[in-house]
Amino acid sequence: MIIDAHAHLVPPTLVDAIKSQADKFPSVRITEEGGFAFAGGKPTRPVSKGLSDLPARLKWMDENKIARQVVGGWLDIFGNDLPVEEGVAWSRLYNAHMLETAKAEPRFVPLCLVPLQDGARAAEVLREAHAAGFRGTMIGTQPKGKGGVLDDPALLPFWEAADALEMGVFIHPVFESGDDRVHDYGMANAVGRITDMMIAFSRLIYAGHVTRFSRAKIVAGIGGAALPYAIGRLRRNYTLDKKLGDPDAALATLYYDTIVQDPRTLRYLADIVGADRIMMGSDMPFPIGDLEPLKIVAETAFSDAERASINGGLAQRLLGL
Repeated sequence: MIIDAHAHLVPPTLVDAIKSQADKFPSVRITEEGGFAFAGGKPTRPVSKGLSDLPARLKWMDENKIARQVVGGWLDIFGNDLPVEEGVAWSRLYNAHMLETAKAEPRFVPLCLVPLQDGARAAEVLREAHAAGFRGTMIGTQPKGKGGVLDDPALLPFWEAADALEMGVFIHPVFESGDDRVHDYGMANAVGRITDMMIAFSRLIYAGHVTRFSRAKIVAGIGGAALPYAIGRLRRNYTLDKKLGDPDAALATLYYDTIVQDPRTLRYLADIVGADRIMMGSDMPFPIGDLEPLKIVAETAFSDAERASINGGLAQRLLGL
């Protein structure tokens, strides 16, 4: 079974549900352009048609011979900077509509949303989602808004719950990366997401979270960003302070997708972490992703068994599909 392990979806019913329950979300404003503003922050980009156009998505999956697709939400509207109780309600509403979408179209495998502005409440929502049938969650690199860190001690209840439940935890970069230098030349996508992931994962690695919570199936999106290339430098820093988490052990524990846009890079990723840690992904529907995701796997020097694992076998095992 061919599985796309990295895609995004906004349930078609969600926006109308938010409008009809506006009293529950006083800190959320929907703009005329179709974006969202959270807690007085600047509006997001409009929700693109491709995020909610399910017939077009299924047609694309058929054309690419993809049987199932693992779908997280859209990072721009995760709402992690909302007040805590509002964020909890937001996550629960989002999850309910993701489940409805997946029940109506079982080819989608949904990842839940959790309110990372509060670790204990995030753990509570994660347990609820697990009981409802979710196999994993997608979280952003910067919880609580710009500058947030995933190794924040306040988030320990979330990590402990994910570990105890053996949930998949797909970590995804946020749009603007927290660095104003990437606002030109399309660099928010080309570079900002890589630096954002590097900082977030380096902190998780050195904090010891990756190996401590190894029963949680942590996925480093966009091919682990620059982690494989930087392993020598990460290791050197570790040798200078052995109280840090071991980066080699961490990279061997993580899982990765194929969204690196170059077969040589994908081969290098496999050489560093092992082909058995990699899953095919598209980042659908975003153009910066890989909208012919099987092609790079076919063009990279893998054995037939490795290709079978990358193209669906590993995702099937990790998520119990």
